[in-house]
Amino acid sequence: MKFRTEIEIAKLAEGIDHSKKVFALGSCFAEHISSRLARAKFSVTSNPVGVLFNPFSIANTIERLDDTRTFAVCDIREGRDSFYSFDAHSSLDGRTNTELFANLNRAVAQGSKALHEADWVILTFGTAWVYEHEGRVVANCHKQPASQFERRRLSVEEIVERYDALLKGVLCDKRVVFTVSPVRHLGNGLQENSVSKATLRLAVEELVERYQNCYYFPSLEILIDDLRDYRYYGEDFVHPSKMAIDYVWERFCEAVLSAEARERLPRIEQIVQAAEHRPFNPDSEAHKQFCRTMIGKIDAMNDLDFTPEREAFEIHL
Repeated sequence: MKFRTEIEIAKLAEGIDHSKKVFALGSCFAEHISSRLARAKFSVTSNPVGVLFNPFSIANTIERLDDTRTFAVCDIREGRDSFYSFDAHSSLDGRTNTELFANLNRAVAQGSKALHEADWVILTFGTAWVYEHEGRVVANCHKQPASQFERRRLSVEEIVERYDALLKGVLCDKRVVFTVSPVRHLGNGLQENSVSKATLRLAVEELVERYQNCYYFPSLEILIDDLRDYRYYGEDFVHPSKMAIDYVWERFCEAVLSAEARERLPRIEQIVQAAEHRPFNPDSEAHKQFCRTMIGKIDAMNDLDFTPEREAFEIHL
């Protein structure tokens, strides 16, 4: 008997393999996928200016990185305890404006290089609701008074028009995977969250239909239609649980990674887990032999960067 409605996901004809570089932008759900890709030894760069939730802030960041446009004095704000920018996450805030400039412009330099070198770009939209400050959509409100912002919901047409320009420009030679985050934005209310997700989903569908280099991965549908149970959410009933993220990662691998990359995943994970393991008797000959065996397995995959794992083994020899 079947007790779930499992979603069928079409596999990409040519999936991501370890020879390709990946660049990811978007909500905290993008961070989860990026961290799994990094652990699996893919070359991946994620959210250089921090987590981004709405499509316009993601687009603004892509344009800034494409131009390698550094932050200017007009982009900087002074808060009670720190300096910040409405175009970046609070994780880049500085105690002084000099520190903030350094954080932001280092992120732009690194992100620009990663974007231009990327073969694949993963974009995760979190919400269609945006906050505008002086007529410009902000990436983060930095806990400033609500009276400073105008709140509105982007339309499908606005999102599609904005990404039309990007997909004809900087993203034209990339393969782009769109996802809609399954994280619920309850601050807007359940009904408004539902409309927001529907807006994002319709916009992505339009873009995927227009551009052959664009694909959709149904992370939203996996959570709300396939798993469809509160046990797959965390204690806040908003964010997916680890079990749910593990399942989404499995489905992502099936659909988006190449057959060769999928075949290598268990061997890579064995090495990573072994390096993380704290040995009971690190000076024993048995453990030394184990480390030599692991180094041999690393050498067999010399196209991948196992630097921290190699060091963890070599320290015991």
